[in-house]
Amino acid sequence: MSDQMIACHECDLLHRLHFVPEGGKAMCIRCGSLLYSHKKNSLDRTLSLVIAGLILFFITNMFPLLEMKSKGLILETTLFQGVKSLYNQNMRGLSILVLMTCIVFPFIQLSGLFYVLLPLKYNRVPPLTSIVFRFIRKLQPWSMMEVFMLGILVSIVKLAKMGSIIPGLSLYSFAALIIVLAWAVASLDPHMVWEKVGSGNG
Repeated sequence: MSDQMIACHECDLLHRLHFVPEGGKAMCIRCGSLLYSHKKNSLDRTLSLVIAGLILFFITNMFPLLEMKSKGLILETTLFQGVKSLYNQNMRGLSILVLMTCIVFPFIQLSGLFYVLLPLKYNRVPPLTSIVFRFIRKLQPWSMMEVFMLGILVSIVKLAKMGSIIPGLSLYSFAALIIVLAWAVASLDPHMVWEKVGSGNG
């Protein structure tokens, strides 16, 4: 039993946090809504997805996103070059937004999760774990790569009239990164992280 309390998301009834076995769920005693669950193999599965996400992130930023062939000319662009192009076209606000939501925030989220989860797997708590974990949890809604991906697909349709559009390796890895990052967030058990952090500090 813990001294920490949790409020039901549906009826606001306060409950004392109890230990939940792996795969188990804690339900509200008033309305029956889910309070929290202990996801099976959450740490190992999430850590594996985070490592895969970091590999995909570097592939996405190292290789061309798109290649356009028109009248004998071949133009290639990377994700960062797209951001730079927006900046040079006096769309500085949009370029900064794309830079932060598609490059900076996802990298911070992935590297932050790696920093927290890898030591916890070996029952160690790295310095500033609580601060880092809270920060990446608050940062999660600002990672909007899927919106940028939709913009890329719309651009491909429009540019197809001007020449041949060849998707680059980066485009495929970018799509895979969106799926892997969403999967990692869904498989993460925050309560398990806090339990390990609490026991490690204790």
